[in-house]
Amino acid sequence: MKKILLFFVISILITSCFKPDRGELTGTKAKNFSPNKPPGMSLIPSGSYLMGMSDDDMAHLQNAPVSTVSIKAFYMDETEITNGEYRQFVNWVRDSVVRVALAERAIFDLGETPSQEDLDKENSINKFFPIYEVVEDIVDEEKGGYELYKENNFIGIDFSDKKTYVLNYDNDLIWERDNYPDLAYAQVMEGEFEEGTGFFLPKEESYNGERTFNTKKIIYNYTSFDAQAAIKSKSESRKLFFKEKSIAIYPDTTVWIKDFSYSYNEPMHNNYFWHDAYTDYPVVGVSWEQAKAFAHWRTMYKNQWQRKNGENVYLRWFRGLTVSKVKKSVQGVPSFRLPSEAEWEYAARGGIESATYPWGGPYTTDSKGYFLANFKPNRGNYASDNALYTVEANSYWPNDFGLYNMSGNVSEWTESSYDKGSYDIASGLNPKISDSTNLRKVIRGGSWKDVAYFLRVSSRDYEYKDEKRSYIGFRTVQDYLGEDIGLNQNSKKIKNK
Repeated sequence: MKKILLFFVISILITSCFKPDRGELTGTKAKNFSPNKPPGMSLIPSGSYLMGMSDDDMAHLQNAPVSTVSIKAFYMDETEITNGEYRQFVNWVRDSVVRVALAERAIFDLGETPSQEDLDKENSINKFFPIYEVVEDIVDEEKGGYELYKENNFIGIDFSDKKTYVLNYDNDLIWERDNYPDLAYAQVMEGEFEEGTGFFLPKEESYNGERTFNTKKIIYNYTSFDAQAAIKSKSESRKLFFKEKSIAIYPDTTVWIKDFSYSYNEPMHNNYFWHDAYTDYPVVGVSWEQAKAFAHWRTMYKNQWQRKNGENVYLRWFRGLTVSKVKKSVQGVPSFRLPSEAEWEYAARGGIESATYPWGGPYTTDSKGYFLANFKPNRGNYASDNALYTVEANSYWPNDFGLYNMSGNVSEWTESSYDKGSYDIASGLNPKISDSTNLRKVIRGGSWKDVAYFLRVSSRDYEYKDEKRSYIGFRTVQDYLGEDIGLNQNSKKIKNK
């Protein structure tokens, strides 16, 4: 009787895994999905608002006529990207650049197919030999078809094609000269007595003779796709619209001196980006291109972590008869990016219709006379708002969407190109003017060195995309997938986690 019952249970389990559609339209099967709010970001719900100048155009620019636009929900950083967050990007790129150089030297010394004995040598540059055997300790019978395909079609390691290798992150980099493991490692780090080699500046070019990493070598390489150009083009070849970018991503710390003539700002130049005192202050001295590179890296970095933590999942079959090792399918996260001009203004208003500032009212002080943002009040009295330069990114009160310093502190790059008449031609649904030939990009919000006019949520300004300033930073956004709860709080919609 027990055997019959066990057979019946097994039969149900097996047949339940193969339900036929009986010729009906059942659709493709999808995993349950619920959006996850990234740490440090706020959900900006879908909605409509009056975009443009909500009060007198005192400057008579006539570049922001009022129009109703609708915006799809998105996540936005609660604060401007800080020095500490941008440092994480810089450090990751720096370490990757060094690991690539070490891997190239290891291949030069050992060849592309070294023996395991060579790879196991202690205190050697060989520890940084790239990994191109993804599946380890598995016999051929248990390897997947793609793993076998890669092994049978291995054509060598090509550092211009990241698909042919994986950098070895299992071993820590050694930065102290006294701890270099061997001559080869030292030659990679310091150079082989040739001008321009190695990763450190010569002593005569270093501040106070201190050992200094050559920041010009911190270059981030990635590929972008120009979708709008591809749509407009009659060409059927998509590869024409993929653009390889190489961006030197270290901030320009000299902006503190270049932006102000006859002014003593050397302490900011020397300390602002790297000193711990400024870790939570907004990063400045980054161009529009560098901000976009950061957003691309942030997307890649999160997807890389998800793929790594989605592997090596063990599935156990009924009654423990077999155990198989599989890779869990992981969906990529929506891309991080710069906000459009319309998204930025919608978020800055915080849901307050026709607001002058993110806090709503037409005044820059509260009822007690305290300033509500970091800017240049009272005809140049920088210190009257309790800050001479920038302040911590989470200073002052946030707006009703939970966003800090949408006015003041630093101006912020947006994705949009600047054109005086762009409001007249933009769509009413998620408007964005993007023109690759237009070098002027919209900046919003005003900064610590601006007067109150530029703090208005409707005030428009621009800077050339390659320029770097001591008063321009950025924050990123991420698309919300599906439909959010919206302003009407519809209980039947999926709620945000």
